[in-house]
Amino acid sequence: MGNAPSGTPEGDEGWYVDDRCTNCDVARQLAPTLIGEVDGRSEILRQPRDAAEDGLLHAAAYACPTRSIRHPARRLDPALDPFPLALDEGVLLCGHNSTHTAGANSYLLRRPSGSSMMVDTPRWSEPLAARYEALGPVTDVLLTHRDHVAHGRRYADRFGARLWIHEGDLDAVPDADRVLRGTDPVEIAGGVVAYPLPGHTEGSVLYVADERYCFSGDSLYWSRTTADIEVAESVVWYSIEELAASLARTAARLRFEWLLPGHGDRKRLPAAEMSRRLERLTVRTRDLRPRPVDFSALRW
Repeated sequence: MGNAPSGTPEGDEGWYVDDRCTNCDVARQLAPTLIGEVDGRSEILRQPRDAAEDGLLHAAAYACPTRSIRHPARRLDPALDPFPLALDEGVLLCGHNSTHTAGANSYLLRRPSGSSMMVDTPRWSEPLAARYEALGPVTDVLLTHRDHVAHGRRYADRFGARLWIHEGDLDAVPDADRVLRGTDPVEIAGGVVAYPLPGHTEGSVLYVADERYCFSGDSLYWSRTTADIEVAESVVWYSIEELAASLARTAARLRFEWLLPGHGDRKRLPAAEMSRRLERLTVRTRDLRPRPVDFSALRW
């Protein structure tokens, strides 16, 4: 089960985080009052006080890509696996994050027809695929960029769905069914618009649905540290200057209420407030310069 973290008494009959933790932040997003960042990793801040808090730790445990949220005295209760977890009536969090996507979050976007689109992917599992499909047919798997392509083909084939990627990252999934090109936005389905946003990778894309949901991949995220929208300036694989140019070209066109990233926290705000924050982010990003990749510098 791994070692109990420092500060947790040996033999303590309580939840703990084992030594496989990669500090991906996923567990802290789901149980922020119970799990915190301590010395570059997640640790249990306190034990749950009631069934509701125990449920939060189960959600964190079922999402954690390394399965590092543990209890020494009992196994996880399958009845308390909340995924897919409804964020509102139009979008669900898939949970069951994959180590092959660095623990990225993935989502199901519900459409008026009763079908769904999957944005990025959870870990592969036939029972999970059946669980997601039980909500309605999945017509498309939308990949935001090359870091999140793992399991994309497998889920698309399982669902009989179209697999999407931008040409800038096509070498990561050369058998994609639909390829986005250039930098102009394109409506890929009713109410769903793809906005190419080169920067984090050459083929990064934002998908905006119904002027309500923005699936931002690793391009944008909500930082609890700064209480604002941020770019992951310390983890840019392609070009921070290109990301600044992409934001300058695109930000004024974007309208949404929900920011739903692959890494980093989610946030819902009025669309006008999101637009104001995007405008300020565009100005801040313009002043950024290339720097070495440093995961430890991420401002979760």
